[in-house]
Amino acid sequence: MRRNLIEKLLLIFVVGLFASGCTNTNEELANALAERMRMESGRLTATGYADIEAQQGTPSQKRILAIRASKIDAYRALSEQIYGLYINGSTTVGDLVVQSDTINSRVEGIIYGAEIESIKPISDTAYEVTLSLPQRVANDLKKLYLQSID
Repeated sequence: MRRNLIEKLLLIFVVGLFASGCTNTNEELANALAERMRMESGRLTATGYADIEAQQGTPSQKRILAIRASKIDAYRALSEQIYGLYINGSTTVGDLVVQSDTINSRVEGIIYGAEIESIKPISDTAYEVTLSLPQRVANDLKKLYLQSID
């Protein structure tokens, strides 16, 4: 569901960019995108994961660091829902054969007002953190972002 939402938001964003010459202001575009992001629950949610054994330190330090890493991963997932992803791809062909094919992605954004819904171990080796963000805050963040790219 989250992937489907992200795909729809990216499509709307791209269409909005092409249609922005037809709109009176970026405010209209921002409002349209914010309206499209509305969810029935009134909140965006995102879940992050982290491996305990990949962390360094004592067993208790590893658990604490895994919780922190999974929280950061959840913030990244929220940012993807609000701001989308920057995708960069590169393919190198030599002698009509693909030598390398790489795709990089990154997300940038500011998140405030997120609340921790749950922190739980999902096995003996991993933690899961779920965050939620009020829809009105997500809409405000989207509007501020779109106004900043004027």
